[in-house]
Amino acid sequence: MKKIILLSIIVISFASCKDVVFNKIAGEAQGTTYHIVYNKDKVIKTEVDSILNEIDLSVSNYNPKAILYRINNNEQDLTLDHHFITVFNKAVEISEASDGLFDITVGPLVQLYGFGSEKKGNINDSVVDSLLQFVGYKKVSIVGNKLVKENDGIKIDMNALAQGYSVDYVADFFERLGIANYMIEIGGEVVCKGHNEFGDEWRIGIEKPIEDSDIQDRQVELIVGFKDEKKALATSGNYRRFFIEDGVKYTHTINPKTGHPAKDSLVSVTIMADDCMTADGYATACLVSGLEKAMDIVEKNDKIEAFFIYFDYKGNYKFIITPGFKKYIIE
Repeated sequence: MKKIILLSIIVISFASCKDVVFNKIAGEAQGTTYHIVYNKDKVIKTEVDSILNEIDLSVSNYNPKAILYRINNNEQDLTLDHHFITVFNKAVEISEASDGLFDITVGPLVQLYGFGSEKKGNINDSVVDSLLQFVGYKKVSIVGNKLVKENDGIKIDMNALAQGYSVDYVADFFERLGIANYMIEIGGEVVCKGHNEFGDEWRIGIEKPIEDSDIQDRQVELIVGFKDEKKALATSGNYRRFFIEDGVKYTHTINPKTGHPAKDSLVSVTIMADDCMTADGYATACLVSGLEKAMDIVEKNDKIEAFFIYFDYKGNYKFIITPGFKKYIIE
């Protein structure tokens, strides 16, 4: 073993086999990092960076030039591109599947709690209640190629889908280039296809949910392996992004119905799917929904598999692994 990249998803890579040409590229994009391995005798970092910048100009909450940023600032008559429309439609699908517990209009609450681009606000019940009028996925729609909002106070947050979508879009680019074997990871969201440098399965480690751990402390909970078929993984957890104020813990996972951070025994969700945007979005939806509802969401969708980490009523550390997920576990 040569290298372990420590993330919510941990990519375990190996030295290249001399008979197969593999390239590795890495960089920063969309407020995070990426690591990509692929079997082509050409460095395509410039092309990948261009793709990620193109997506950033569509669905970023932070880039003032992005369509989403400008929509949130109520610029009028903006034309949506295919990136925005694709991500929006997936958001609606997951909102429907989760009875509205996944909701991209949660933006005002994300900002209030300081998990967005703005400083944390004054958190109290009256402020939360005042913002809930702007939350609800049915309050936004696409008409033609325009986004229609019921109220200018509505702010959209696509962070739960954007990185997964970016992984998929880079994978589509690789497919067009005829690249058969690759691993693409952006911000901990991963898609793999084919085999690694040794001709073996891609090995992806899922992180133990150790609260507030830094990169040196992160540990692998289990390892899954993929070979030949294309598979995606995404993890969402409430053990890293949080703050404590007046003895109360506030996590970044906001329940759009209550306006408060979700509170449940579920601490980590890893979703497996054929595409990374689906895995990314459903991981967030399940974490917000809580263990019981999350299990129901997964059981009703034959396109996803799940690995749940939770604490039982006695405080014991527990797993629930769906059969389709379990068959890929190698350690």
